[in-house]
Amino acid sequence: MEVYEREGAAYAARRGIQRPERTRAFGSAVTGLRLDLGCGPGHHLDLLGRPAIALDAAASMVRAAATHAPAVQADLARLPFGDRSFDGIWASKAHQHLRAAELPMALAEAHRVLRTGGRIDLTVFPTSDRGAPAREEVTTSGSGDDLPGRRFTWWDPGHLSTVVEAAGFSIERTEVGRWIDVTATAARALPDHVGADMRLLCCGLNPSLHAADAGVGYVTGSNRFWRAMARAGLSTRDRDPRHLLHVDRIGMTDLVKRATARADEVATAEFRTGLARLDALCAWLRPAAVAMVGLQGWRAAVDRRATVGWQDRDLGGRPVYVLPSTSGLNAGTSLDELADHLRRAASPAT
Repeated sequence: MEVYEREGAAYAARRGIQRPERTRAFGSAVTGLRLDLGCGPGHHLDLLGRPAIALDAAASMVRAAATHAPAVQADLARLPFGDRSFDGIWASKAHQHLRAAELPMALAEAHRVLRTGGRIDLTVFPTSDRGAPAREEVTTSGSGDDLPGRRFTWWDPGHLSTVVEAAGFSIERTEVGRWIDVTATAARALPDHVGADMRLLCCGLNPSLHAADAGVGYVTGSNRFWRAMARAGLSTRDRDPRHLLHVDRIGMTDLVKRATARADEVATAEFRTGLARLDALCAWLRPAAVAMVGLQGWRAAVDRRATVGWQDRDLGGRPVYVLPSTSGLNAGTSLDELADHLRRAASPAT
């Protein structure tokens, strides 16, 4: 950010638009309000169509972009817009400046402000490191960057696709060359709310349609998850997964990402496929522990005789605690018992 604030005017003058045909294709495909997310000096705005709003974290870039369209200064990962405000998001080479572990929440924010079925075009740089999910670098004058001092994250295309899909998007096309270009649409789905330094990762079976529409897991009043979290002293705000992650350091995901009206609509094979994704997620972000909320998915994917408590099988090298379902239908387990299970899950050393 310091580099762009200091060099923004000169950067805007010498950098023109690259691959205008891609920008025009996006503009032609989107019929409603567009968001140029990480707009830089606004070179793309005249090709994106109207109506459009520009956003960048650097004030120097916002001033330049404001000569083309209304422009807002804000963080890529904390968007100052209401839910489902936009029909399309253009995100060209901006998210690559985030740390790798910050991308899931930034994409969850993009999903939140994009209407279901809306389009996102995302462009970042690919990594040349085989087997690495991502590589982070702060450039120097010797690395060939004409604006040294910037942070970049270089992505493995396959891992990037997994992160995009877990953020609630259906990928239509991925092109890999000098850049990774992803074209996707916002699905009726619940994004992962995950990041670095999680003391606990809570994993449900799969989201309900109500949860997907609200953007909050366990959103219905009959489910006791949030009440149990509060009673356990683990959450400080009700039904707010962003606050839960950023303040309480607890993430949320699901074994199967597909939203359904009922949990029994999920096939056993989906749980097993989801386990592989969850294994990779835990190996990448390394939460202190994983709390599986409900026995059904764990029994289907891992051990049909599993019982509540710590498991022999880990996920990505992280310990796993399976607790009873928090559904109101599980009358055999009290709220106090659920809170006690959550406390145990959050204290793997004890």
